[in-house]
Amino acid sequence: MSDKIEKNGDKGHTAQTGYVLVLSDATAQAEYLASSILHHAEEKQGEPLRIALSGGSTPKRLYELLGSSEYADRMPWDKIHLFFGDERMVPHTDSDSNFHMVKESLLAHIDIPFRNVHPMPVLDDPAKAAEIYQAELQAIYGSKTLEKGKPLFDIVLLGLGGDGHTASLFPGTPVLQEKDKWVSWSQPSDAPHKRMTLTYSAIASSRFVMFVVSGESKAQIIREVRDEDKPYPSAAIKTEGELHWILDRAAGGE
Repeated sequence: MSDKIEKNGDKGHTAQTGYVLVLSDATAQAEYLASSILHHAEEKQGEPLRIALSGGSTPKRLYELLGSSEYADRMPWDKIHLFFGDERMVPHTDSDSNFHMVKESLLAHIDIPFRNVHPMPVLDDPAKAAEIYQAELQAIYGSKTLEKGKPLFDIVLLGLGGDGHTASLFPGTPVLQEKDKWVSWSQPSDAPHKRMTLTYSAIASSRFVMFVVSGESKAQIIREVRDEDKPYPSAAIKTEGELHWILDRAAGGE
């Protein structure tokens, strides 16, 4: 596999059929992803690049690299729009907030227009917050209906929990059955805070889905999601574009 993700004729991937790239460590993952994002931004030739960001310590390395001198001035931030795959219903100043993490690691270090950053709203009523974010996505997309061949996102970054969850699609939550909404919410039984999340249909409307996973503790769940018929939320991820697993050696079982 090349050091950049290229287009190919095999469109439409699931969590089981996606490509796997195993890199040496989390630093190599960040370097690969930063290079890929720059490549995709250049490929768009001035058109907006829409990225749905993930929370967690592994993508944080990517955000720190994108905010460093190596990339901060090379990225066409005026053409890049940053969205969020999920968010906890806590203030944006809270240390548990994905937006807070992204702000500290990336946004504070780059010259990106305010209008290009799209945090998920935080309200006491998560269903209302989800409606507001969906309306924002629909306005940007230009339609209330997702159309095949017209992806909502260019890149969706996803993590993977030890219980098989991704974004805030947790086992046993009603959001897993959602067929129509682009954005909804969940209340995990074994994790704090109500959460807003992109749904399966919104994630599927993407050019590239990238699972970014590191650490030996994730090796077994990755194998089960990819190779076994188990009902993990992450196992149901699919995209009309391409899906890639970007792993370090420990997560890749090497």
